[in-house]
Amino acid sequence: MGAPRPGKAPRRAAYALPTLFTSGNIFLGFVAMVQTFEGAMQAGAGDLGPNAHFSLAAKALGFSVFFDGLDGRIARMTNTTSDFGRELDSLADVITFGIAPAVLAFVWGVRFVISTEPNLESNLVRAGYLIAFFYLLCGAVRLARFNVQTTPKPGTRPDHKYFVGMPIPAAAGFIAAVVFMDDAPVRSMGFAIAWLIIVLMVGLLMVSTWRYPSLKQINVSKPRTPLIVLIVGGVAFLIWEWSQPFLLAAACAYVFSGIVLRLSSFVRRYRKPRPPAPLAEHQVG
Repeated sequence: MGAPRPGKAPRRAAYALPTLFTSGNIFLGFVAMVQTFEGAMQAGAGDLGPNAHFSLAAKALGFSVFFDGLDGRIARMTNTTSDFGRELDSLADVITFGIAPAVLAFVWGVRFVISTEPNLESNLVRAGYLIAFFYLLCGAVRLARFNVQTTPKPGTRPDHKYFVGMPIPAAAGFIAAVVFMDDAPVRSMGFAIAWLIIVLMVGLLMVSTWRYPSLKQINVSKPRTPLIVLIVGGVAFLIWEWSQPFLLAAACAYVFSGIVLRLSSFVRRYRKPRPPAPLAEHQVG
């Protein structure tokens, strides 16, 4: 999958290749929502133990993150980027990384909490509706801002090293990793409250101006050192053997990477030596 030859226009069939990956992204988002509904019906029937439907929904979101990273990369490598593909990708992201994770976070983390106080349980469900919608709204705003920022002004060059705000696929991947770690629906009131706070913070990180590392600068068409091959092989082995804890650790590490970059920037700004104050002039005579 090397770069296209300069001066050679891509074939029409090449434009369908990125669209196929985007369509697969939408399909996986649809599967995640359907599996979430299936899991809700299973839990509603009284089976509050491990739920394979929630696990399948989380896996679908995880694979959709992979497909989302491929469609844009393939479009750039085949020189088939277009406004249509960009808009379709944004709509797919709203469905797969916005609506599907919001529904999964609410159903898995809030809907089946048992409390001795009916009023407290009812207020928790209402808060779950509000925060799940807030996550979806933040994701849509994040995508709209990203689309505007990817069109640089004349004379400027886009920054491919960092994202402004956490990307919505990373937010959805974090929710999926938590659910995949333990697919049994949450029943503890304390954990449900903590989960809503986490989802709220994830939504705020998406619309923040904090920087997050971008992987777009990685070019797979260039030859790599043996160290990169070993790292990729090690990551594949960890996912194969310990997929649940490794994916959760990787998702948490990326979420906290933006916070660490923000804190390090603040510390550097605070420790930056200030220029000495000018001496006061004394008049003679």
